[in-house]
Amino acid sequence: MEYNTSRKHLHLPEYGRNIQKMVDHIKTVEDREERNRLAKALIQIMGSMNPHLRDVADFTHKLWDHLAIISNFELDVDSPYPTPTKEVLNQKPERLDYHKSEDIRFKHYGRVLEQMIQRAITYPEGEEKEYLIEVILNQMKKSYLNWNRESVSDDMIMDDLRFLSRNQITIPEGIKLKEVKDLIQKAPASHAKKPQPKRGTGHTNQRRRK
Repeated sequence: MEYNTSRKHLHLPEYGRNIQKMVDHIKTVEDREERNRLAKALIQIMGSMNPHLRDVADFTHKLWDHLAIISNFELDVDSPYPTPTKEVLNQKPERLDYHKSEDIRFKHYGRVLEQMIQRAITYPEGEEKEYLIEVILNQMKKSYLNWNRESVSDDMIMDDLRFLSRNQITIPEGIKLKEVKDLIQKAPASHAKKPQPKRGTGHTNQRRRK
């Protein structure tokens, strides 16, 4: 009995061993035209294995790239697309430059909200700026409630806004923030528990009484 552990390594296991054997056979064909013909036929077979992806853009391009990978980049055929190289495939992605969490003054508010505050500072005085300040304050209160629902006051939220804006934002007089019950996300009605029928009611009990 032959075990998979003793067989040749599959470069793309999702296509199976039969596809791997076909690719290995095409590599041995000396006539270039015949290799091209067999490669195109194999692309059709590989595409039929994923019919739900046929309408996806660049699907055929991806199949030709997979054919090159299965052959370990050793199949010499006339591909309609640029053939990828092993170096490009094994190339490690560049390191992402993440922002340091120390840059965020209040982590429960997040960086995006701080950017909104900086944007609001540049707004000219008027109704539009006052509306934006109100939106920011309500978002700050909502974010705070996600972190701590035990105690929150509008005065504290406003003080945090003054601190984050370095007192460059003047909060309009008489502004009122939304109530806690309006800011906390409620569960969808479909998730609510359905009431159970009371004992002694229903068709079964009605039939028993007849």
